[in-house]
Amino acid sequence: MTWTKKRLTNLFFFIGLAAVIIMLLTFDVSFIELWDNICRAGYWFIPIVGVWLIIYALNALAWQAIIRGNARSDQHVSFLRIYRLTISGYALNYATPVGGLGGEPYRIMELSKDVGKQTATSSVIFYAMMHFLAHFWLWFSSIFLYLLLVAIGDLPLNTTLSIILAAIALFCLVAFRVLTQGYRHGVAVRIVRWAGKIPGLHGWSERFYERHSEALQNVDQQIMALHSSDRRAFYTSLLLEYASRIIQASEILFMLLLFGVDCGGGFSGILLTYAHSILILSFTSLFANIIGFLPMQLGVQEGGFVISIAALGLSAALGIFVSIICRVREIIWIFIGIMLMKVSKE
Repeated sequence: MTWTKKRLTNLFFFIGLAAVIIMLLTFDVSFIELWDNICRAGYWFIPIVGVWLIIYALNALAWQAIIRGNARSDQHVSFLRIYRLTISGYALNYATPVGGLGGEPYRIMELSKDVGKQTATSSVIFYAMMHFLAHFWLWFSSIFLYLLLVAIGDLPLNTTLSIILAAIALFCLVAFRVLTQGYRHGVAVRIVRWAGKIPGLHGWSERFYERHSEALQNVDQQIMALHSSDRRAFYTSLLLEYASRIIQASEILFMLLLFGVDCGGGFSGILLTYAHSILILSFTSLFANIIGFLPMQLGVQEGGFVISIAALGLSAALGIFVSIICRVREIIWIFIGIMLMKVSKE
C-alpha cells in the first residue's frame, strides 16, 4: 500500500470512528432509557444484530457477481475480502452525510489493489446502481403487497392512500428508466458533467474531465459491457440485493413478535406479520432515502418507523422502540465496519 493510500485509509477510519462517538453522544434518548430498551429486547437483540451477517453476505455476493462478470477483472478476489469491504463501505455510508461520499471511494481505493483502478471504479459504480435498483424494486413490489393485503381485508385503502401508492409507482417507474439509461450508456461521464452544473464546481468539472476523460470513458464502457454481455451476473446481483431487503425485514418481525404482534399466531399469523414488516421497512427506507443527506438519516428514520407502524394500526410507542433498537444495531455494525478497515488487505 502506498503512503498516500495508507493515509487515506487512516482518514476514512478516523472519520468513521469520530462519527460513531458523535452519534453516541447525541443520541435522542438518555443512556438509561437506551439500556432499558436493550434489556426489553433481551435475547431477541442477538438475532436482530446477527441477521445482518446474512444481509451483508448477500450484499457481498451481489458485488462479487458483478466483479466476476467484468471480463477485465481478476477472478480470484476472495469472498472474505469482498465481505469485509462491503461491511466497511456501508459503515462509512451510514456514518457520513450523503451516503456514498465515504463508502464508495473507500471501496474503489481498496478494490483497485486487486483489479486495477478503472475496473474497481466501474464495479463499485455498477454495484451502487444495483443497490439503488433493488431499493426501487422493493418499493415498487411493496405496492402490490399492500394491495394484496387490502384484497384479503387486512389493510384499508382510501383516496389518500391510493394517491400515495400511485405517486410511489410513478417515482419508481421514472427511476427504472433513469437507471436503465445509465446501464446502457454509462454514468461516469454524466456524473462529472452534472457536477459541473453545481455552482462553484464548473471549473473543477472541466479540469477533471480534461485530465481523466479517457479513464471515465473506459469506466462507462465497462459498465455498458457488464450490462449487455453478462445478463446472468446482472440478474444474479439484482436478485441477491432484493433478497437482502426481504431478509432485512426479519429484524422488524423479531421486534413485533417481542411485543406480541403476531396477527393471531400460527404460520399464517407469522407470515402476515412478516408482510407487515416488509411494508414497514419499505416505507421507512423510502422516507429515509428521499432525505438522505443526513448522517444515518438522523430523525428521519425514527419518524419513518413511527409513521409506517402507526399507519398499520400499531402503537407509536412500538415505532419508537423499533427505531431505537435499529439505531443501536446500526451503531454496532458501523463500529464493526470501521474496525474491519484495520484488518483489510495491506
